[in-house]
Amino acid sequence: METPPRLLVVDDDPEICSALARGLSLHGYAVETQNRADAALAQLRDPGFAGAVVDVMLGADSGLALVRAARDAGAQLPIVMLSALSEVEHRTAGLEAGADDYVVKPFSFDELVARLKVQERRVASLRPAPARLSDNAHTLRTEAREVQLTDREYALLSLLADHAGTPMPRSEILETLWSGESSTENVVDVYIGYLRKKLKPASDFGFEISTVRHRGFCLEGTPPIR
Repeated sequence: METPPRLLVVDDDPEICSALARGLSLHGYAVETQNRADAALAQLRDPGFAGAVVDVMLGADSGLALVRAARDAGAQLPIVMLSALSEVEHRTAGLEAGADDYVVKPFSFDELVARLKVQERRVASLRPAPARLSDNAHTLRTEAREVQLTDREYALLSLLADHAGTPMPRSEILETLWSGESSTENVVDVYIGYLRKKLKPASDFGFEISTVRHRGFCLEGTPPIR
């Protein structure tokens, strides 16, 4: 059975979130909701989401500011903004903030879903084929480039790819890859550095390894396939 696409709904009103989740679920989405802009920012960077619906007004926060911050942080998923504000300047502000489309309330779910599908197809057409990680040769290859990885670099990249979008603590990486060895967490930083050097520029491979403060390292973007 095909896995339904994940969709993030961001609205400060739990009842509206619930109504949107029910309606969009009936159209085949696996919907997750978020009421807080700060938490939503991290989720908008999650490559596992097929798209997002963000309300312009988020209580004390601004949906426009959230979308702008997400784009500045590298979020590439399709984002459709919702608002009761229908003037041209309001729609323009949403698009300039980084939204792909702007839907005015009240709306039909059929229209909202149709607009989401258009943006999903557009993003999919622009997305490069994922890099391929070879188990046998320990290489990472795209249509344009290929890099050779050591056994340890390969194991580290595979581990991060298996947990793409989720920060992995240094302690967990150390325990998984250096179990039984007299190594410290510094060795994790050293090998992360090796990988980052080989994977420059990250845009060539469709993903990057980010440092998430107090949480560890996270592979963000399109993870390599094997």
